[in-house]
Amino acid sequence: MPIPQIHYPSLRWLLVGAAFIATACLVYWLAARPTRPTSRLGMRGMKRQQSLLRRPLWASMEPLVRWLGVHISGVLSSSSRSALDAQLTYAGDYLGMTPDEYLACMLLGGGIGTMVGGVASWLVAGRMAFLLFPVAIALGAIVPYLVVDGARVERFKAISRGLPYAVDLMALSMSAGLDFPASIQQVVEKAKANEALREELAYVLQQLQLGRTRSQALRELAARVPLESVREFAQSLVQAEERGNPVAAVLEVQAAMARSRRSNQAEKAATDMRAKMVLPTMMLIAVGLLLIAIPSGMMLEKFSGGIGK
Repeated sequence: MPIPQIHYPSLRWLLVGAAFIATACLVYWLAARPTRPTSRLGMRGMKRQQSLLRRPLWASMEPLVRWLGVHISGVLSSSSRSALDAQLTYAGDYLGMTPDEYLACMLLGGGIGTMVGGVASWLVAGRMAFLLFPVAIALGAIVPYLVVDGARVERFKAISRGLPYAVDLMALSMSAGLDFPASIQQVVEKAKANEALREELAYVLQQLQLGRTRSQALRELAARVPLESVREFAQSLVQAEERGNPVAAVLEVQAAMARSRRSNQAEKAATDMRAKMVLPTMMLIAVGLLLIAIPSGMMLEKFSGGIGK
């Protein structure tokens, strides 16, 4: 029985038609969904204004992202909205986006991937053309998540590095007679090199000035930056307030613990790096031996041939 031949041009037109129909159905479904009101106040609104001033590309894309975010605001469930909101919060309220606009960026990335994949699959012949289309869509949709997650990782690293010095400065300020908000103000004004930590402490100071208790502001800090060092810092200060212990002494202990933890992390990273360097080192040695052995063998073969003659 003969095997039927695949007519690739027909499949290409079929793929383009299916993509067009799917896009039209998606646009109609999104337009029919009810919208939700969004708030751009507080820390996220401030970060949005800063991003619009500092990033011209985002300023040019922001109207489209905002429009699409409004129209897809009824798509997200409460749990999905909370998960996306947590990702943006961990990344420092990245670009001041809302969860709806974050999803809109993913959809726009998928749309750009669709166009790139369509062009690539049209130019490339053979079976690989049909694999480029879904791969390009997936890559385009995942790029915003990778960008936000990369911002989260860098932000957490910066806060982890700067926390011991900030706690030291707070303990010194309180030992000199300042209260807790004034010590945070000193860190915000002096620690200008670590922007991520300065923003979080400035947010804590703002919450205290608005009338929230110290425990509430510190618990919110631990929720916004879920690092072990930050959680221990917030929990120790909350316990000190509940038990009536001197805050300056607790800060000194926390600074020593943070420095010790950072030293242990550096030693662990150095140990892991040595283990990771074993295989590349062995490969370099093997390549070097081969580069030495091959010319030596050729010279020995020539020498033996000359003696035989």
